[in-house]
Amino acid sequence: MEEAFSTEHKKSCANCGAELKFKPGSNQLKCEYCGYEEFIEQAKSSFEELELQHYLKVVGDNAYTETIELLHCKNCGANQHVEENYKSLDCVYCGDPLIREDIVKEGWILPGALVPFQIDAKKAKTIFKSWVNSLWFAPDKLKKAAIDAEGLHGLYVPHWTFDANLYATYQGQRGDYYYVTERYKTKNGTQTRQVRKTRWSSASGAVNGFVDDILINASEKKRRDIPSKIAQWNLKELVVFNSKYLSGFVTEKYTISLKEGHHQSFQEAKRIAYSWINKDIGGDAQRIDHTDIKLSEETFKHILVPVYISSYKYNGKEYQFYVNGQTGAISGIRPYSFWKIFFLVLFIIIIIAVIAIFTQS
Repeated sequence: MEEAFSTEHKKSCANCGAELKFKPGSNQLKCEYCGYEEFIEQAKSSFEELELQHYLKVVGDNAYTETIELLHCKNCGANQHVEENYKSLDCVYCGDPLIREDIVKEGWILPGALVPFQIDAKKAKTIFKSWVNSLWFAPDKLKKAAIDAEGLHGLYVPHWTFDANLYATYQGQRGDYYYVTERYKTKNGTQTRQVRKTRWSSASGAVNGFVDDILINASEKKRRDIPSKIAQWNLKELVVFNSKYLSGFVTEKYTISLKEGHHQSFQEAKRIAYSWINKDIGGDAQRIDHTDIKLSEETFKHILVPVYISSYKYNGKEYQFYVNGQTGAISGIRPYSFWKIFFLVLFIIIIIAVIAIFTQS
């Protein structure tokens, strides 16, 4: 096991001693009390792609390069790293209280890079509020929750990314469409129509290429799926990991192991290979009977990506709303107000009844 060490410390303002927090959309830390700003020194080298097989075969899942303090939510199971003087001790996913005395130290594979927050909490709150106000039949309590800034948390979500050279051989069939004229009888007599048919021919060959940044969510998907609508980050904006970017935000530790993440990435690589093969076969339709897919020179990164989360409970059910911390995209499953729908239906029925009465008179 590699030697574990900790780099997480409070970032203090050189002017007044208060905590410095990362300023989204910049490369700076900012003091919310006196306005002092401090630049985050940028790494001179780029982030490192780690050789996958070394970690899987030699080092394995027990290899860690850092220890972090984690709070485990007993309700939903999320493992969250919280800055030592972070004010909110509620779970970012379900809103249940987290007990500071339950902090445990665990190891993780040090993130190689992260996508910094580009929008701040104020902007995320405005996006969330505008979205809620656009919803039909939203409960009034939800609209009040959109005004509550304390209910919105910035979270760095762990992901694995995988790169590889892909080589695949295949055997299959190419389908080319052609049309024949058929006659058929109707009550108006015999008519003709064009019918499409497919001419199949054998096809075989090989495809190869570089598969770049297959992104796998490293957070166990239990009651807290991040909607695919917002799970799109521009990885060209990745920067070398620096713990200063985490100041003022919550960081979730990965629960999907490197081994499991690699297994999921192969399924995505398989999908990519089939797409390449279908294009290579050509024609109007394709069938793949057999394929042999090989990946070589595989590398991976552990990265963090930014999300704002608002957790809300309504009628005993839990709802989460997500804002992409880089792009501002928003998504969530919303509740409906039974009474708003009921009174609208009742109003429509009354209007119809009134119209019917005046029509008959």
